[in-house]
Amino acid sequence: MDMPQVSMPGRLQLAFARLRDDLQRHIIGQPHLIDCLLIALLADGHLLVEGAPGLAKTTAVKALASRIEADFHRVQFTPDLLPADLTGTDIFRPQSGSFEFERGPLFHNIVLADEINRAPAKVQSALLEAMAERQITVGRSTWHLPELFMVMATQNPIEQEGTFALPEAQLDRFVMHVTIGYPDAASELAILRLAREQASKPAQQAPSVTPIVTQDDVFAAREAALAVHMAPALEHYIAQLVLATRDAGRYGPELKRWIAWGASPRATIALDRCARAHAWLNGRDFVLPENVHAIVYEVLRHRVLLSYEAEAEGIRSEKVIHRLLDLVPLP
Repeated sequence: MDMPQVSMPGRLQLAFARLRDDLQRHIIGQPHLIDCLLIALLADGHLLVEGAPGLAKTTAVKALASRIEADFHRVQFTPDLLPADLTGTDIFRPQSGSFEFERGPLFHNIVLADEINRAPAKVQSALLEAMAERQITVGRSTWHLPELFMVMATQNPIEQEGTFALPEAQLDRFVMHVTIGYPDAASELAILRLAREQASKPAQQAPSVTPIVTQDDVFAAREAALAVHMAPALEHYIAQLVLATRDAGRYGPELKRWIAWGASPRATIALDRCARAHAWLNGRDFVLPENVHAIVYEVLRHRVLLSYEAEAEGIRSEKVIHRLLDLVPLP
C-alpha cells in the first residue's frame, strides 16, 4: 500500500513553525509544553499544566501571548478569591447615579489561572462557565468573552494542603492535561546563561517582541487543522480507544479493576482535534497513528478516573493508558 505524500507546508504552517522555534529559543528545556500550548491553541481548547514551581509555565504562556498579538492576564488563585475577582462586577458611578459593569481578568485573550486548585468551588464554577460557554454571567446580564480565548491553568503537585480538587466536570473541559518535569543538565546550563544575559541588560533596553502570527492567522490555522484528512479507520481507532475506557472488562480483568469511570465523548472529540492539530503543526495534511499516540496521554490522563484498588496499588493513569494502547488494535 502506498503511503500518501507529505505536502509542502503552506504559509500558515511555516508561520507556526517559526512561532514554535522562537518559543523554544526563549523557553528552554520545555519543548513538550510549547507543543501542547500550540496544539491547544489550534484545537480551540484550554490547557491544564501540572509541574513543580520554576519550570517556566508562566513564562511560556506569556511568551505565546506576546507572539500571537493577544493580550494576557495572570490570576493567582488563593482560598480567599471571589468569583467577581475573575468575572468583574457592577460598580456604582455617583456621577451618573447608575451601575456600570467593570470587566474582570477573564476578558483577556489568554488567561493564566495559576494554582487553580487553591480556589474554592464558587470561583472554579465561574471559570467553568467561561471555559465552556465563552461567556460570563453577572446578576441578570451575560457578557461574551473575546473570540480568541484560552485558559491555561496550573497545579503544583508538591504540596496539596489547603487545596480544592477540581471536580471531574471541570477537568473534562480542559482539552489536555500536561505534566512537565525538570530540564536536563544541558538545558539547565542554557537557562543559566540566558538568565544572566537578560539580567545584564537594563529593562528599558529589552528588545520589544514582534508578533509572529496575528489572531486572524490563528483562526485560519484552526480551520486548516480541522481540514486535515483523517482516514475512517483511524476515526474508528480513536473511538475504540475511548470506548475501551468505559467497557474495560472487554479487554481483561486487569483494566476493569483499574478503571472506575471511563472518558466522556469530549475525549473522542479532543483526540480528533488534537491529533489533527499535531499533524498540521508538523507539516502534514493527513493524520497518522503516531499523531494520535503523541497526544493520547495528555487527552486521557484527566478523563480516566482510577479505582480505589488502582490508587492503593500505586497505579497511575499513564500505565492504564499505556495498557489501553497495547490492547486496542491499530487500524
